[in-house]
Amino acid sequence: MKTVGQLLELAGIGKDRLQLRWVSSSEGPQFAGYVTELTELVRGLGPLEAEARKLSLAAVHRALKAPSLRWLMGMERQLTERGNVYQEKLDPVVYENLLGRAGEVEFQRALIFEALAERPRTVRAMADLTGLPTYTISLRLNDLERSGQVGLRGHEGTSPIFSVLTA
Repeated sequence: MKTVGQLLELAGIGKDRLQLRWVSSSEGPQFAGYVTELTELVRGLGPLEAEARKLSLAAVHRALKAPSLRWLMGMERQLTERGNVYQEKLDPVVYENLLGRAGEVEFQRALIFEALAERPRTVRAMADLTGLPTYTISLRLNDLERSGQVGLRGHEGTSPIFSVLTA
């Protein structure tokens, strides 16, 4: 849940729109209270404007499907409680920081990929669309190029144009 919340924050949607509560079927009044609380919270946040957040929502979805992030989320207990093959355990705070950074990187990659899935773009055009700094886009483009997901399509003047590579 923390990772999904972090990705929703990065997407500008806000982590508070997502809640998970465990309630027994015998706790009807408590469930009703939670629903009322969440309804008031979302009402206070205002409408989601899904169309305006279409690119960010697609990036959240893509980032959550990234194998590296899914693997890291699934290894929390192993890494923090049981240890690795060298019997080394990660401090839970270190693990949370690692997971947070991995989530941020995967979101950035996904956001760039989704921007390029719409149409080929220059780095500057991607920066304008996504709000990411051009340096960050350059770093993540390198990752996406190495993995064979995007490539150089041509040039617009002296600016390279990138596009999604089809399989």
